[in-house]
Amino acid sequence: MIFPIGDDNSDRASVPVINYLLIIINILVFIFLQGATGDNQFTASFSTVPEEIRTGRDVSGPVRITVGTETARINLGPTPSPVYITLLTSMFMHGGWMHLLGNMLFLWIFGDNVEDRLGRLRYLVFYLVTGIIASLTHVFSTFAFGDNPYIPSLGASGAISGVLAGYLVLFPRKQVKVILFRILTTVPAIIAIGLWFVLQLIEAFGTLGAGLQSGGGVAFMAHVGGFISGLILIKFFAIGRGPNVARPY
Repeated sequence: MIFPIGDDNSDRASVPVINYLLIIINILVFIFLQGATGDNQFTASFSTVPEEIRTGRDVSGPVRITVGTETARINLGPTPSPVYITLLTSMFMHGGWMHLLGNMLFLWIFGDNVEDRLGRLRYLVFYLVTGIIASLTHVFSTFAFGDNPYIPSLGASGAISGVLAGYLVLFPRKQVKVILFRILTTVPAIIAIGLWFVLQLIEAFGTLGAGLQSGGGVAFMAHVGGFISGLILIKFFAIGRGPNVARPY
């Protein structure tokens, strides 16, 4: 078990304005639009429902879902048109306080350095693009492996997975402070993030064999999709951006 709690920012040359804004927006959406519960009408309307993305049509009303060994009925709210907007809105929503705080901690640790290297505008586009690809990966895997297509998904995890991949490529040797098997230590980013991604692969493909619903409600394939897209796209977004370049855009 490895859990990052900080990194070396001594070479950061700019204030990570976009990263701060992303964190603030996620928190405000959860508190004021989701009612700090992750279970209200806004959540039911603006999370990503794979069936809506596949058909392009809104699905609203009660549906039966299964998560792990539990079966329940939930009410999907009316989704704004086009339904594809939920690929974006769901990136700023969370299912509970632990979901939110865990994601924001990872974004706080790793996002500032990636923004510093890419610049503010490129970082924002990179974040949104990898997040959307992550959601689409989850949608595709839902139908490819027989999950319930009416289970809504939400969270910044997919986009943050892309940020982690970008950090890994740009700063593979940067020291990351982690809790490793209850021991506080420092390891290179390639170890900290590499182990995290291996865990995502194990969880994703382990649940695929038994149906995605067995994953306890966590869309691990979105993490995988976001991470792989980040690995592929980061070099393109970093063109012309050398280390320690304090340019805001």
